[in-house]
Amino acid sequence: MSSIETAASRLRDLVHSATAGLVGREQIAELIVLAAVAREHVLIIGPPGTAKSAVVRRVARAVGGRYFEYLLGRFTEPSELFGAVDLRKLREGTVETDVTGMLPEAEIAFLDEVFLGSTAILNTLLGILNERRFRRGHTQQNCPLRVCVGAANALPEDESLAAFADRFLLHAFVDPVPDHQLEALLAGGWQSEREESPHCADLGDVDRLSREVLQVRLDGVRGLLADAVRRLRAAGLGLSDRRIVKAQRLIAAAAVLAGRDAAQAADLWPLFYVLPTREAQTSAQDVLRDSLAAAANPTLRAAVEAAAMQPPSRTARLIDAARQCLAGEADAPRLEAVLREIDANFTADTLPAALAGLRRELSARVGASL
Repeated sequence: MSSIETAASRLRDLVHSATAGLVGREQIAELIVLAAVAREHVLIIGPPGTAKSAVVRRVARAVGGRYFEYLLGRFTEPSELFGAVDLRKLREGTVETDVTGMLPEAEIAFLDEVFLGSTAILNTLLGILNERRFRRGHTQQNCPLRVCVGAANALPEDESLAAFADRFLLHAFVDPVPDHQLEALLAGGWQSEREESPHCADLGDVDRLSREVLQVRLDGVRGLLADAVRRLRAAGLGLSDRRIVKAQRLIAAAAVLAGRDAAQAADLWPLFYVLPTREAQTSAQDVLRDSLAAAANPTLRAAVEAAAMQPPSRTARLIDAARQCLAGEADAPRLEAVLREIDANFTADTLPAALAGLRRELSARVGASL
């Protein structure tokens, strides 16, 4: 196994550990990993209580590095994010900011209710997000930021805030856990109260894969990407030139996380998350059905499934989940949750043969545990 594949495998383990007990949130953890490797940022939109914060904290804990988190409000001062003015330097006539332990020093950042920030905060954030550069008064320094995750309950309607939201290349929308997974939600939530997610990767893995991103050969998919954008435009789903160009970084990162140095049709799926609204993403799944048919990634299966919404991607994740249950010491609620999800997605006639065999094993294991 190559060093790239080894690093990608460790990040796959990170996602599993970070989302243990957080039902249906693998997609968010995987998109954070994808963004970190691509050196881009993620915006998570969803109602309160849908584990947005929990996923980010667990991924940050598992990957390590300097972490900064803040809940923004209408009266949040810039100093609460970027640091206070150094009074000693101020007495000497120099306006410098002491950034020790603050956002400019963070390697992973999480800003909850990000659109509540003042104009002064958002303008400073733009420099950090776009250029990895902090500027305030006489203070100017490079920032080690790998990924910033923003969260909000809804996309802003204000045009200036919408322009700021556009700086987050990946947009993910989360909903409460569906009915057929409620037992798994309860069991997993109770279990996660008593366990800490282990540290199973490090920023070295993220950086190693990030260095490979710019070496990925995109010639084989550039025409496919252009055709997909044309179809989106024809359907009234336009993307800015900036987002189209930056989508290439995500496609390259997807290829690297699949252990390859050349992008393929299977790597086009991140284009789905570049679309900025839920409505646009929903429409794109039909418009891009042919483009997403080949979507696959062994490291980011849940994110691929949510984008493609097609049986092959769904099957791959469920096979992976079933194998994990059978290989470990999964309890009856976890086994039953995977069985319910298989049955919710497939009938007896449409169930793939590989998954049918695993379903029989799961059913037998559940029967033996009762």
